[in-house]
Amino acid sequence: MKRKLIAALLFGATVLPALQGCFPAVAAGVGTGVMAVLDRRTLGTQTEDEAIEWKAAARVADKFGQRGHFNFTSFNRKALVSGEAPSAEAKAEVAQIVARIPNVSHVYDEVVVGPSSSLAERSNDAFITSKVKSRSVDSGKFNPLQVKAVTEAGTVFLLGMVTQAEADSAIQIARTTSGVKKVVPLFEIISPEEARALDNQRSENKSGAGAVQP
Repeated sequence: MKRKLIAALLFGATVLPALQGCFPAVAAGVGTGVMAVLDRRTLGTQTEDEAIEWKAAARVADKFGQRGHFNFTSFNRKALVSGEAPSAEAKAEVAQIVARIPNVSHVYDEVVVGPSSSLAERSNDAFITSKVKSRSVDSGKFNPLQVKAVTEAGTVFLLGMVTQAEADSAIQIARTTSGVKKVVPLFEIISPEEARALDNQRSENKSGAGAVQP
């Protein structure tokens, strides 16, 4: 039952943004809320990561418009920039723009210099990401909600606050998923004790939030 719930949440996180307007916003909000509670990041950090992503997208779009294709993923204030830049100078400038955003502690510059990917290529990347997430659920070796996967041109980037064992399992699953050309782990490795403490704390917060006040 728990595995089905996680699969449904991951499906919603991957597919619902692409179907915006097809479902009531409250449905997406419920799934997002549950995922937020299960995340090892604090709610404050999750909010900052979301702000970093939309600020990066807006500032780069203001500067470059349709020149280039860029994706921004922030986890625990560390920003991953992926996609394609029209020149080496543009690639460097995009990284600098992101680095100047408040609360960004580090930038992973994974942009390549070259023509922008096609819609078909981006759709294939989204499909690869969905397969990695689905296989993570099926494996049962770690909580897939703790691992964020992003695919760009067949390369899968993995982010999250995980133990070494969780990281090894996630990397193996990504490497053996059809269509994956390369795996780039960008994990923040924590000890099993730290992981248990964070998970217990989040579980307590969830129980407290759901308690009925007299």
